[in-house]
Order: sequence, then structure tokens, then C-alpha cells
Amino acid sequence: MSLALTATAEARSPAVGGVVPAIVSRALPAVVSIITRQIEQDQFNQPVPTRGLGSGFIVDARGYILTNNHVVEGAEDIKVTLTDGRSFRAALIGADRFSDLAVIKIDGPKLPVLPLGDSRKLTVGETVIAIGNPLWLEGGPSVTVGVVSALGRSMEEENLPVMHNLIQTDAAINAGNSGGPLLNLRGHAIGINTAVIPSAHGIGFAIAANTAKPVLGALMTSRRIVRPSIGVRAVSVTPQVAYANDLRLERGALIIIAESGGPASAAGFKPKDVVVAIGGKPVTDLHHFHDLLQQHKIGEPVDVTVWRNGETLTLRPVPEEYR
Repeated sequence: MSLALTATAEARSPAVGGVVPAIVSRALPAVVSIITRQIEQDQFNQPVPTRGLGSGFIVDARGYILTNNHVVEGAEDIKVTLTDGRSFRAALIGADRFSDLAVIKIDGPKLPVLPLGDSRKLTVGETVIAIGNPLWLEGGPSVTVGVVSALGRSMEEENLPVMHNLIQTDAAINAGNSGGPLLNLRGHAIGINTAVIPSAHGIGFAIAANTAKPVLGALMTSRRIVRPSIGVRAVSVTPQVAYANDLRLERGALIIIAESGGPASAAGFKPKDVVVAIGGKPVTDLHHFHDLLQQHKIGEPVDVTVWRNGETLTLRPVPEEYR
């Protein structure tokens, strides 16, 4: 049976069950368990060591491992274990909170590799495989199988990074799976498992491989990514958001908070302003807002058109580095 099945055939064919073990056996050696040690403060402001658990996969034979930023953020010590039983201390190479991606590195001989594939070829209904290390379970990584439920999803949760172009899947993703690969039936890593909604069943998300590729490249070469920011928290304007906030438009980015002392606050932004254009280009949603802002340089004023109480006006914030 060819692995280059159509999405419909993949979802319906009973032979999929025979393909999955072969794919998993090839991918598993490159999937790693990540255990971190962090120091937190207790109620008496005393340091208390805590442990964290996550997953990742080796993307380069030199020992570079791709994982989620939230898996290693704040870690004082990072331990990586391969499925062959080898363990290594890992160094943090670089992290990007905006995309929730990070790169760590180990040094060792004959390291297996699972490179990123092309997520642009994904279709809704296509069978996918999630691999990770959930819930401190013994015995190595877990494997779950599901389908691509939707593409191009966004998550705009309070106190979390705003994430766009996510792959939604019903393959089970639990705590500890974060950073592990999402594979298609060609055995390509087309996503990085990143989030699950606790209140929902059968809804998990993965960062698309093509979103991760430029971040991975930048972190491996420069150890950091410089992004412009005007210091706002915002949400996409949808019909529901427009109705709840008595807005007379259904596109744009609604400002929730203009951070005190930030570029937007200094330029006169106010809560409930709706950004409708950046640099003269229309803003359709928050994802588009970030994409357009990314095209402008830090330290150079940018024209931002906002809708406020039925009127439009142009403000000129000076972007600073996103932190």
C-alpha cells in the first residue's frame, strides 16, 4: 500500500492501521522526553524546586531539538531522554514566546533525526499521529491517532501567547505531549503538539511545521528572534465580538489593553479602539495585525488606523522589541 494516499482514502481505509506502526517505529527514536527543574517561590517566598515534563524531537544530527517554549521556560536544568535509554543534559539555544517554540541542544553520537515536513499539503480529514510523553507515565512515549479536524485555527487565550495558523486534531494530546511531533501518513513531522483545551473533548492543537521552520532556523543560527511590538493586548473582531462590544464593524483587531508606558499608550491608543489598517493596509483579524506589524522596523513610527466611536483616526506608535 502506498503511503501517498488521498485524505479520503487515509480516513476510510482499514489498511491505515497497518501503516501507523511502521511510521511510528521510524519516528520514535528521534522523539525525546524532556524533564526540567525550576525554582519557584512558596507562600513564604522561599525557593521550592519543581519539575516539569514535556516532549520534543531531534531535527538536526548535531543534537538540535525542537520543543515548546512553555516546556523549558524558566528551567534551571534540562534533562533529555531518548527512547534508546540514553540521557543527556541539554542547553537552551533559543526560545520564542510569541510562537511558543524553543530549541535545545544535546551532544551525543549517532543521533536520530525527524525533520519538519510541509504542512501546506495537509487537508481536513487526513489521518495524523501524535507522539509524546504524557502525564509522567512510565514506559516511554505514547502514540495516538486521529484526523486533522481543522486548519488555520487561532488561540487567543488570556495570559497565553496569541497563536495562529494552528492545526486542530482529535488525536489525544495531554499534559507532557507538548513539543512532540504530529505526523502524517508519509511519516513527516507536519506539526508540533502544543495545546489542549481542558474543558473540551477531542480538541488539541499543533503548530504547523511551515510556521515553525523560520523560527527554528533563526533560533539555531541567531539564538533569538526580534519582533516588533506596540504594546497592546487585542482580539480578532468577529461577529460575536462585535455584538458583545456594540461595534459597527466585524473585521479588525479590538484593543483590550494598551500597556502602560508602551508605544501604543504613548501614541494615544485606548481600550475598545479597533485597528483597521497598518501602514495603509487593511487589518482583517489579529493574525493579520501581527503579520502587517512584522513588516515594520523597531524604532520607526508606523501609521495605524483605528476606529473609535464611529470615527477613524491615524495614530503613530513607535514599535519596540517584543519581550
